Amino acid sequence: MALALSHVTKRFGSTIALNDISLTVERGEFICFLGPSGCGKTTLLRIIAGLELAEEGTVMLEGRDLSETPARHRNFGVVFQSYSLFPNMTALRNIGYGLECRRKPRAEIDARAAEMLKLVELSEHGNKLPSQLSGGQQQRIALARALATDPEVLLLDEPLSALDAKVRESLRLEIREVQKRLGITTIMVTHDQEEALTMADRIVVMDTGTIAQLGTARELYEQPTSRFVAEFIGRMNILPVENNLFAGQQLALPSDKQGATMIGIRPEDVRIHAGAAPSDPGLIPVKLRNTIYLGHLAHLVLDVGDSGKEIVAEIPGHACKAIVDAPHLAIEMRPETIKVLQ
Repeated sequence: MALALSHVTKRFGSTIALNDISLTVERGEFICFLGPSGCGKTTLLRIIAGLELAEEGTVMLEGRDLSETPARHRNFGVVFQSYSLFPNMTALRNIGYGLECRRKPRAEIDARAAEMLKLVELSEHGNKLPSQLSGGQQQRIALARALATDPEVLLLDEPLSALDAKVRESLRLEIREVQKRLGITTIMVTHDQEEALTMADRIVVMDTGTIAQLGTARELYEQPTSRFVAEFIGRMNILPVENNLFAGQQLALPSDKQGATMIGIRPEDVRIHAGAAPSDPGLIPVKLRNTIYLGHLAHLVLDVGDSGKEIVAEIPGHACKAIVDAPHLAIEMRPETIKVLQ
């Protein structure tokens, strides 16, 4: 179901929460609004849901203007961070509540609730109260309830943030699998970049009420268009450059990157040469300041000569000892891995 936002603007007093947001979500697409607290992502979701009104702009669903349509008439399923289950109702009754409000026949409600319970793989828990379910199970019931009314769009407002890490990891895969199976257009708000990278077809990175960049996980990680996106998606070394020089060393920048004043390089793209002579061409001498050993990986914090600059490099855990024990270290930054940032 194609959802189109055009020039959406929202203010709270003198604060601009959303500034001229335009975006199209394709039918069956899974979109994530990703950004730090206060960037406007939840406000944008609430405007789509009809829980907030935009001061300017429109929200269109398959050509229908929803700007003046109340939330209860939009037929959107919403799952919040808090499970919001009725504590005195069983799982089945919670799932069927939206259908009860629509005065559907009891047999239809029971059949649909059982179908949704099976979809989220909790059939054996239908007669339990929320207090008898784990946090992950309660959130799956909330998801089943949102899907029971056959919504045109599914909206997820940080649905996993209240869960522990292992439950979050498994549940995000389950949600994605259900979304793909049903082919339902889905928008999720999150501040967790790993959630967005693993779940979304496309990610909307937001910053201070604007869209900083829109793209797939690969596009955002490999081709960030700004320093904000580069630092928010994964880890990035941000380095000042002047006349193609960094820390007094000439960089072999390609023609399209000549004249850059700020560059970025991912830690895994920094090549470390153990035992290299300081004068080796193309290499920048460094000194090891700190080692963060993570088992399969190690992060090395490196001081660049006497420049006062540091670079973080990522290497396989098994290579850590040879690097730490080396008498001299140097790094190489290959031109194709360098990103020019604004």
